[in-house]
Amino acid sequence: MFIQTEPTPNPNVLKFLPGRDVSNDPRDFVNVDEATASPLAESLFELEGVTSVFFGYDYVSVTRDAQGPEWTTMKAPILAAIMDHFVSGAPLLREGGGDSHAGGEGEDSEIVAEIKGLLDSRIRPAVAQDGGDILFDSFDEETGVLSLRLRGACSGCPSSSATLKSGVEQMMKHYVPEVTRVEQVL
Repeated sequence: MFIQTEPTPNPNVLKFLPGRDVSNDPRDFVNVDEATASPLAESLFELEGVTSVFFGYDYVSVTRDAQGPEWTTMKAPILAAIMDHFVSGAPLLREGGGDSHAGGEGEDSEIVAEIKGLLDSRIRPAVAQDGGDILFDSFDEETGVLSLRLRGACSGCPSSSATLKSGVEQMMKHYVPEVTRVEQVL
């Protein structure tokens, strides 16, 4: 098995591409307690300096502590953990480890459906190339404020606020005129 690595715009996140599907439903693990839902996430959190793990469709993004070990030290153990997991044939998630971020109460308004469609077709694929994900959180139809949640490499990235304002907000305003502003939910 050959695993490629790619840098991301966030210097503290590295993207690992195992050359196979990772997760049909992207997952974010931001602490050791959440990582217990996944054998792979759990083994990555056991490594010194790992602060979060994100499973994309065909990649794993790992965030390191900025004051921790450098990538030159961390890369080999992370590669070994990912390889060991996929070679073992173990499931990505343990029983009952479904997506804790799954929402979907009720039916979406026409505007919200349009926003989600634009996120899925145009924005999420671009964000995934940088090792992250972006999710709909809420839309206030009175004020036009769209709240989005960033995950993976995008969460905590120095350029994420610029990406939201200059990229996502402009695109949303263009295609969905009801959107007046885009904000990040932490």
